[in-house]
Amino acid sequence: MSAKKMTVVDVRSREEYASGHVVDSLNIPLNELPANVDKLKAIDGDIVLCCASGMRSSMARQILMQQGISNVSDGGPWTSVQYQIVNNLM
Repeated sequence: MSAKKMTVVDVRSREEYASGHVVDSLNIPLNELPANVDKLKAIDGDIVLCCASGMRSSMARQILMQQGISNVSDGGPWTSVQYQIVNNLM
């Protein structure tokens, strides 16, 4: 990750997101990702994807990379991303 602005995108369902998420993250469920590619391309800075276990965020990264979005990384479980942010590890 670079020192640029970072946006966390949680690809879990709306219900999962509502039960807990990274503060200030965006919720775009995996199945809605293709419809939101233009929105994600417009994000300035790095995109960190997260989900419950890391499986959906890994799939989301592949989808976005295929769409030409290269400023994206797989953060894995949202709880890990939250821990890294709180502890200034990202």
